[in-house]
Amino acid sequence: MNPGTIALIGVTAAIVLGIGAWISFYVSKKNDTEEDWLVGGRSLPMYVVAFTQYATAVGGGVLVAHVGIGYAWGLSVFWYELFVVAGMLIIASFANWLRKGRFSTIPEVFTRLYGRHKTLLTIVALAVIVVPFGWLATQFVAFANLFSEVTGIPFTPLIISMAIISLLFVLPGGLTSVAWSDFFFGVFMVGTSIVIAVYAVMSAGGWGAVVERVPDDFFTMPQGLTLAGAGTIVLWFFAIVPGTLTNQLYYQRVFASKSGKDARSSLYLGAIMVMIAGVYAFFIGVSIRALNPSMGEDGREMAAGWFLTQVPTWLLALYGAFLMATIVSTTGSALQSVVANLINDLRGAFLREKTTQKQTIALSRWCTVGVTAIAAVLAIVYPRALDWLVATYAYSASILAVPMLVGIILARRYRLRVEVAFTSMIVGLVGCAIAHVMGTTVPYAVFGIVASAVAYAIAVAVWKPIRVEAGIAPDGTESGKPVAVQEGGQA
Repeated sequence: MNPGTIALIGVTAAIVLGIGAWISFYVSKKNDTEEDWLVGGRSLPMYVVAFTQYATAVGGGVLVAHVGIGYAWGLSVFWYELFVVAGMLIIASFANWLRKGRFSTIPEVFTRLYGRHKTLLTIVALAVIVVPFGWLATQFVAFANLFSEVTGIPFTPLIISMAIISLLFVLPGGLTSVAWSDFFFGVFMVGTSIVIAVYAVMSAGGWGAVVERVPDDFFTMPQGLTLAGAGTIVLWFFAIVPGTLTNQLYYQRVFASKSGKDARSSLYLGAIMVMIAGVYAFFIGVSIRALNPSMGEDGREMAAGWFLTQVPTWLLALYGAFLMATIVSTTGSALQSVVANLINDLRGAFLREKTTQKQTIALSRWCTVGVTAIAAVLAIVYPRALDWLVATYAYSASILAVPMLVGIILARRYRLRVEVAFTSMIVGLVGCAIAHVMGTTVPYAVFGIVASAVAYAIAVAVWKPIRVEAGIAPDGTESGKPVAVQEGGQA
């Protein structure tokens, strides 16, 4: 690629990212409290929450892997988006309870359900952290892989550049600055994805030519939905739905909404935009298939990279900015979430001394720099070994999904014992690990979640929950008075 093209890509990306960074710094000037850092001051407008949900959900996976799925299996790509949407809609069903509870992180939800217990808080925080940290490191690798091929710039400088850029969107104001910059990125991403998808179809000769050159079963129902294979689809389901339901990034945006109604509406709108991302991946995937069918199923991961080499300079510059915005929106969200758990939960579990809001925010910023450095080093030193991080979804869901979701359902009528949570979490972890080591055909997350559910049912029978009076409120108060919870989780 000639230096002029590289320069044009850099200038276009710099303009888009510069606007996002300016927004990030601007909103942080008026929002500098600890609550602004953690949950956007609990006052983010519905449209901002919706776009930050979308920008968080749509990362490098949609840009590369999902386009590859569309290339190899046509309509099967929509399963992925449908499973994400299913998780978002389930969260929407209890969004009002979550918003009224004034939580900041998932460990705080567990504390409300099962009582304050240091060990419980630590296990939950670690189980929550591994997923966004995995996102952070793998997004660095995805960015470097894409742009090193396009620009010829070495892998390591690209990762360092992305790490520094990501800090610009978190350091100013935590979730407040991330959410507002995500709003801009989300609008840009939706508009640009439409332009790119239209160009892909037209470059293949129009939709009629695409349909003529691509196998018929890519478009027909229900054949197109089954091309990926039942085993792959089941794997996606147990990776995505439980993973979405236990992914703190979605919950923080619920906590940041002005009201429960806004939280639900933002999830509905975000779900619609996630499906638009699926449409984007499908149209580009099948268009690339029409243009170059020789890569086959095994080469599906190369489809997006190959398409980058075929577009004109002006679109390549726009596409480059689109890729940057998409990846940065995800890395910023993941980074802020990890730091929130480290500062709000793990630090709070082991340190008793109080700090001022100014000290807490300063500590959060230093922690943000440290986490970014660790993720960048991991991405540079072990770029291929990062594949194991995919397993974090399965283990995190096996530990968290059942005690969290069932606990929320039961919390309206019962006070639950901490032993129930411990039993379910430990058995879920062990079940998932055993199935993983054995290399079972069925996804090992299935064994972990099922084992956790069975253990939860047995534990509830052994440590019977205490029925509460009808006046118990979703925020943990009874008749306007807080419910007393002793250390160790005993009510």
